[in-house]
Amino acid sequence: MGVTAAFVVTAANATVDPGAGTAPRTEFVAPAAGSYQLQRIQPTRDALVLDTSGRTQHLARFMHGKITLLTFFYTYCVDPLGCPFAHVTLSDLRARVLATPGLAGEVRFVNVSLDPRTDTPATIKAYAGQFGTDARFEWCFLTARSVADLLPVLDDFGQDVSVETDAEGHASRALHHMLKVFLIDSRGMVREIYSLAYLQPDVMFNDIRTLAMEIAARPRAVEPISGQKRERRDPSSGL
Repeated sequence: MGVTAAFVVTAANATVDPGAGTAPRTEFVAPAAGSYQLQRIQPTRDALVLDTSGRTQHLARFMHGKITLLTFFYTYCVDPLGCPFAHVTLSDLRARVLATPGLAGEVRFVNVSLDPRTDTPATIKAYAGQFGTDARFEWCFLTARSVADLLPVLDDFGQDVSVETDAEGHASRALHHMLKVFLIDSRGMVREIYSLAYLQPDVMFNDIRTLAMEIAARPRAVEPISGQKRERRDPSSGL
């Protein structure tokens, strides 16, 4: 669903707080990592974003070279089944990845703000501090210069959003309550999209490990060096 047709969002904070969100109960056991293949859903496209230091970056830099889990957020979201739940889930996954030898360097998390006007680089830097840092793991928080810069990114990911407009009819921020997390392989290809019902750490962790096994199984090119041969990664692999 595209996001070119903007409409005004009504206030949502008048509803009763339903309390902390919990993961929907699964009715199945997650299949073992490597026992299945993940389909190639769509390629990702580049865009200009801002990191927590306010530097302009290419979004593609955060979607290639590693297995990536990407989601959209805004710092003041209080929906128990929205951003807070996603970040609890990602924190759980980070702990699992860090506990798996050799996996941490192959995985990153990327969170892109839906509200560049409020979520400035300084704001998202402070927000990211809630989740701690670990030198072994890359967890990136990004924003954009404006909603106009953000909309093509949301459209590319098919992210269902509502766009709030100001008094002059200009897009001022994008909000959404349809939580999605995108699993992207090291070549920038979306391989899975998790909606709330499938935002299960067991499933997601096994999908990450499945992609890591896929990378490890890629054919290696061989080149001669001083009369000998050595193996090297296929340069198209993204690693």
